[in-house]
Amino acid sequence: MIAAVAPELYRNTWAEVDLAAIGSNVRHIKRQLPSAVKLMAVVKADGYGHGALETARVAVESGADSLAVAYLSEALTLRKQGVKLPILILIPIKPQEVPMAIEYDLMLTVTSAAWFKEMRRVCGHSFYPFMLNVHVKMDTGLGRIGIRDKQQWEAMVPWLEAADIEVEGMFTHFATAGDKDTGYLHTQFLRFREMMEWANNSPVHVKTFHCANSAAALRFPEMSLDMVRIGAAMYGFGPESIKNAARLESALSLHSSLIEVKHLKKGEYVGYDLAYRTDREEWIGTVPVGYADGWSQSLRHTELIVDGQRAPIIGKIGMDQMMIRLPREYPAGTKVTLIGRNGRESVTCMELAANLGGAAQEISTSISCRVTRVYSEE
Repeated sequence: MIAAVAPELYRNTWAEVDLAAIGSNVRHIKRQLPSAVKLMAVVKADGYGHGALETARVAVESGADSLAVAYLSEALTLRKQGVKLPILILIPIKPQEVPMAIEYDLMLTVTSAAWFKEMRRVCGHSFYPFMLNVHVKMDTGLGRIGIRDKQQWEAMVPWLEAADIEVEGMFTHFATAGDKDTGYLHTQFLRFREMMEWANNSPVHVKTFHCANSAAALRFPEMSLDMVRIGAAMYGFGPESIKNAARLESALSLHSSLIEVKHLKKGEYVGYDLAYRTDREEWIGTVPVGYADGWSQSLRHTELIVDGQRAPIIGKIGMDQMMIRLPREYPAGTKVTLIGRNGRESVTCMELAANLGGAAQEISTSISCRVTRVYSEE
């Protein structure tokens, strides 16, 4: 296992990543899947803000069969740091970058015959005896990338039959896997089953079919097919009902401390643009976290935790600092929790994301590289 890292903290703000929680989540998810189903751990966006290398290694140790990232650069970083597990790049790369993908044994997402035509033009006619491993992306209703109709699939088939192409997978992505209304989800699933028949009735041999993300895999085991792609759930994100049923643990917390506390009289202003005015005598604390750390100004109406009590953010959040209204006087240096538990209170990424109308992973991936990650396995 990875040893706990204790980096020098040159500022009093840090994120704690519980690798044991991530490992536990992976194992719990695997136990709920049909025994033959493989698990692909999604570690894109620096492991959803938790650290791609650390997350990848603990996922491997906990039973993941492969990894997924968004971009070629993310995959290369993992390979150069010693990660050996198969890695799928979820977003199509430039055709001229294919030789690098082959060199580093990476799996590519492909979505059109036009991509193959351009790839052959810039890279030559064949890589054989080396193989280009691909997963064909199908668009069943998300409307993002992928093949939508049979004509597009049939145009790609001749390219997929080439001697130097290995079709490792065919996949799609759901738009509403976590919603209460499952009508559209099942429509997409049935559409994908139809597309699977296109493949099964063609000369192309597809090794692995996969469509289920975290929510779909945990809610509907019948959608697991040959493999599931687990991202959010691995980090402990998801609706409470799913988290509790799957025994998922949150892996990330974020902490800082008060750098100054002052007593203001009624009618005094706080922050840029005079955005807050005290309506009584108040204790105001300054926290050295701002939007350059990922704490968006859109979070100005949320709360932090000091001494087990919630304290609202007041005024506008600055680039490096923000102010909170304290329940009483506290000394500088008092710990402040932005994400996680402090005493009997806790703030989750899900709660914060609700203020933005977004997903929990929007919060974790927004925490910038200025914030040191401290890893533990206890």
